[in-house]
Amino acid sequence: MKELQRPARLAPGARVAVVATSGPVPEERLQAGLDVLRGWDLDPVAGTHVLDRHDEFGYLAGTDADRAADFQRAWCDPAVDAVLCARGGYGAQRMVDLLDWDAMRAAGPKVFVGFSDLTVLHEAFATRLGLVTLHGPMAAGIDFVKNTRAQEHLRATLFAPETVRTVTSGGTPLVPGRARGVTLGGCLCLLAAEVGTPQARSSAAGGLLCLEDVGEETYRIDRYLTQLLRAGWLEGVRGVLLGSWQDCADYAELRPLLADRLGALGVPVVEDFGFGHCAGASTIPFGVAAELDADAATLTLDRPALR
Repeated sequence: MKELQRPARLAPGARVAVVATSGPVPEERLQAGLDVLRGWDLDPVAGTHVLDRHDEFGYLAGTDADRAADFQRAWCDPAVDAVLCARGGYGAQRMVDLLDWDAMRAAGPKVFVGFSDLTVLHEAFATRLGLVTLHGPMAAGIDFVKNTRAQEHLRATLFAPETVRTVTSGGTPLVPGRARGVTLGGCLCLLAAEVGTPQARSSAAGGLLCLEDVGEETYRIDRYLTQLLRAGWLEGVRGVLLGSWQDCADYAELRPLLADRLGALGVPVVEDFGFGHCAGASTIPFGVAAELDADAATLTLDRPALR
């Protein structure tokens, strides 16, 4: 696995587009998120369809075509320096193949921020554009709007990425040790769903794999991990970082499963690393070479996430 191309960091006055790729966006939270971005001396612009609701499927923020058009318009606009997703939910899978990836490649590298359902786009940016992306809080998310720690870690990553080259957590080693690799990952269920799709990577070999999920029963987490194991997708992975398991089973029940499915990989595994669907989540860059120290619960990037 190769390190990916890093976009440029943001500067005061940079224009950032906020788009809805997945689920419906609450207007009050969107406005609060835009205010946060203005407070960072950024120039936020909302996508045309960011507040849309699908007429038939209430879990979607408008039609697939409109969501894709908003995203592509923002990415290909030369005045836009970064694209932030408004929220997750579900729907990115339905629009990712509607994007014109050749046009987006021609538009050049930009900052992309999102998590949860946006795992689909993190993978697409890695495989189709070879671009570093940021797994971090979304503009209309509760963490982004209300949690100072989450705000400040993302802000530092965007404006002064050299100050957050080491990501620390209060985590503990599930399997001790150190490992080097290139960061990747996201929401476990979506990584499993990506297997076999067009442009999906064949494996996580050479990677430091970040995994988290939300609202899943233990047997379903077992199913996703087993699917990745059976597909050979975890062969050659260098290390694993486990984030939050919000609204899943009690961690005392989940931990033995994670040890059972991941322990046999023979690589360091750190748990409770503080990214994903948890309060004060850290921003983790994907596509950057780094070292994982499971015993110290640190991830140290070889270079800042952004240029």
